[in-house]
Amino acid sequence: MSVAKIVKMKGKQKIVMLTAYDRPTAAILEACGVDMILVGDSLGTAVMGYSTTVPVTMEECIHHCRAVRNGAPESIVVADMPFLSYGVSVEEGVRNAGRLLKETGANAVKLEGGKVFAESVKRMTDIGIPVMGHIGLKPQSENLVGHRVAGRTDRETEDLVEDARALEAAGVFSIVLEGTVEEAAKAVTESVSVPTIGIGAGRFTDGQVLVVTDMLGFDPKANFRHNRRYADLHSVISGAVKAYADDVRKGSFPGEENLFRRE
Repeated sequence: MSVAKIVKMKGKQKIVMLTAYDRPTAAILEACGVDMILVGDSLGTAVMGYSTTVPVTMEECIHHCRAVRNGAPESIVVADMPFLSYGVSVEEGVRNAGRLLKETGANAVKLEGGKVFAESVKRMTDIGIPVMGHIGLKPQSENLVGHRVAGRTDRETEDLVEDARALEAAGVFSIVLEGTVEEAAKAVTESVSVPTIGIGAGRFTDGQVLVVTDMLGFDPKANFRHNRRYADLHSVISGAVKAYADDVRKGSFPGEENLFRRE
């Protein structure tokens, strides 16, 4: 798999992307043939326990991205650029994007925002950094605009199309559409030649991405409309932990098969 192959999949085959934040999960995703692995700043809410993605740091993204690369050496790994790592200046954004690739082995970076960041995207792609765009609902802007679904009016849809075209012109190889009305996401997808990856954006994007802990059911309270729970790992893990605790307390673990003996 390569960035060039991802671009060629538009209109031919749906693109499968999932997040990962650690080596074991990344290894499973690679073995299952997931097309791209996103080390999202969603690690803040999914792994670190933050209430939003805003507190996530470059160091945290680098740490988790290294782990994912170790687990998935052959996959396309996309590293999220956290809040304030690219918004201060074009130069600082390019430098941080370069850090993510150099220090983690990631293949590409993702950043939130449309035409306002087109110059930053172009500078990155001009020097060889593949960039994935992200428009629609933007979690890093939650403090300003709230958790609001995008594309609910004709004007909002037009703005999304303009953003997508500006990102395409700047050189992105794909665009995430998050929390977007299906009709608006369809209009965006049809307006650009690069693939769109939806999360809560309906059926007509070129691919889909979910947060892996959500789709695996780690948190029974995480009931998001855009998510489909493919497993109930909370129950599986809870059952295993309780069984282990019972075995320890009643003395049946460790058993004979777990012991080391003198020869």
